Amino acid sequence: MKKYALIVAGGTGTRMGSPTPKQFLLLHDKPVLYYTIRTFLEAYPDIQIILVLPEDFTDMGREIIDAWFDYSRIRVTAGGETRFHSVQNGLQLIDEDGIVFVHDGVRCLLTPDLIRRCHDKALENGSAIPVVPCRDSVRLLTAADNEAIERTRLVLVQTPQTFHSRILQSAFAIDYKERFTDEATVVEAYGLKIELVEGEEDNIKITRPVDLQVAEAILGQRRPGHALA
Repeated sequence: MKKYALIVAGGTGTRMGSPTPKQFLLLHDKPVLYYTIRTFLEAYPDIQIILVLPEDFTDMGREIIDAWFDYSRIRVTAGGETRFHSVQNGLQLIDEDGIVFVHDGVRCLLTPDLIRRCHDKALENGSAIPVVPCRDSVRLLTAADNEAIERTRLVLVQTPQTFHSRILQSAFAIDYKERFTDEATVVEAYGLKIELVEGEEDNIKITRPVDLQVAEAILGQRRPGHALA
C-alpha cells in the first residue's frame, strides 16, 4: 500500500518574532523543514512527500528540495486559510489508496520509529494518533469557577496523525468548523473512532525561540547519521 507524508508547514511564525517562517529557520545550518522531510524519507524508501507551504514561501521550499532532496519524491502545494484547508489542498494530490501521515512541518525531532509505529497502527485500525502523558497539573475553566482534572485521564496530542486515505479524504469533504483543531477532530466529526499510539517526548512543536534552542540541543546529542549529516 502506498504511503504519503502530508507535511503541513503553512505557518508564518508570528510567535517566533521572526520575518522568516519558523519552518525555514536554521538548526545546525539546515532549515527546520529539512529534518522533518529527511526523517520521513528515512522511515520508508517508497514514501511520497506532499509539502504544504504558505503561498508566498513555496519558492523557499523548492530551494530546500533542490539542495538536499529528489523532486521525484516530493510535491509542493500552497496552504489555505486554516490548517483544515491546507490539509484539504494536500489531499487533492493523493490519487491512490494508501496510508497518509499528516505532520506539522515544525515537529522536526520525530523519529523513523514513531512514523513506523503510526503506520502499522493505521494499517490495522484505520487511524493512529500519537500522544504522550500530561505531566502538569491541569484545571478546567467553567463560566463560574474552575476545577482540578485528574491528569492521568489526559494526554497531549502530537503528529503525525495517520489515517487510511479513504477515511481522511472522506472526512475532509465535510464543511469546515472552528472546532477542527487537528485531523482527529475532523475524522471524529465524520463519525469514526480515533485510535491512539504512543508518541515521543522529544517530538516537540517549534513555536517560540526557546523551542528552537531545545531542538538544537537535542539534535546535537543525536548520532550524526540521523540528524546532522
